[in-house]
Amino acid sequence: MSEKLKVGILGGTGMVGQRFISLLENHPWFEVTTIAASPRSAGKTYEEAVGGRWKMQTPMPANVKDIVVMNVNEVEKVAAEVDFVFSAVDMTKEEIKAIEEAYAKAETPVVSNNSAHRWTPDVPMVVPEINPEHMKVIDFQKKRLGTKRGFVAVKPNCSIQSYAPVLTAWKEFEPEEVVATTYQAISGAGKTFKDWPEMEGNIIPYIGGEEEKSEKEPLRIWGEIKDGVIVPAVLPVITCQCIRVPVLNGHTAAVFVRFKKKPTKEQLIEKLVSYKGVPQELSLPSAPKQFIRYMEEDNRPQVSLDVDYENGMGISVGRLREDSVYDFKFVGLSHNTVRGAAGGAVLCAELLKAQGYISKK
Repeated sequence: MSEKLKVGILGGTGMVGQRFISLLENHPWFEVTTIAASPRSAGKTYEEAVGGRWKMQTPMPANVKDIVVMNVNEVEKVAAEVDFVFSAVDMTKEEIKAIEEAYAKAETPVVSNNSAHRWTPDVPMVVPEINPEHMKVIDFQKKRLGTKRGFVAVKPNCSIQSYAPVLTAWKEFEPEEVVATTYQAISGAGKTFKDWPEMEGNIIPYIGGEEEKSEKEPLRIWGEIKDGVIVPAVLPVITCQCIRVPVLNGHTAAVFVRFKKKPTKEQLIEKLVSYKGVPQELSLPSAPKQFIRYMEEDNRPQVSLDVDYENGMGISVGRLREDSVYDFKFVGLSHNTVRGAAGGAVLCAELLKAQGYISKK
């Protein structure tokens, strides 16, 4: 009997589901034993259900090809097979909320890539290096749900990963105002250039709902638990524009910051490179050894050179310089489907296991 925890992937046939499966192929703690998807995929082997839609650059892992896909709506049946699940289902927000809570009530922890529960007050939304203490709100959530081990935890939007960790590293200088423009890859929409040929050589200056998430979600991450719920921080004030660009993987952010306490450039760089969190302290399997790196070259970070830094789990920062209107400006880069999606959720699950919230049934 394997000592690894048995993992289910909800929505396993989509792009983020595929990313979960590829990231978990040789995971030391977790093993994908169950894949659930829409009724039209149920009953087929995973290889049949995905067909020609495998979007990863590495081959489909051999150990999942013959797994027979289950119906994601058969909650009790799926839950009986696993210790916990990752959720990447493609449904309406209300349907996602309902199905994730149903799995939690079936005593199966849910680590979600979806946005549906990001503003549920007792659901932790966590970047493990930034706010691991927010997982404590799970105890209050379990009381509300009436569960012993079932709960929902989520990771934040992919767009904020290239600048929220940077601002966290600079917290002691009290950032007050932030202006960010994100240049977002097409895989963030679950697409490749084959699916979306009109994106080649094109820019679309609108991504539905993304600007609101980019402005508000960092404040929830920097919030604190009060009376059993997470109360968002008030500062810094963030304003954001989000633009879709013809890049497959990698979200870049161009950011301007005003501080209350005025740092030097050298102080800011030192804070970035020395920044560590609980995942680094615990050496969690998916944790980057160096979470944030600073690049001195004027033309870095670049998507084609830097997106896979630390297996896609690290943040690259460059072009830090004084600004004539704000105090400083910089460019950040993160991998949107690894750190920003499935990889970030896997790291959350590793943290939850380390904290004792996820264990064998």
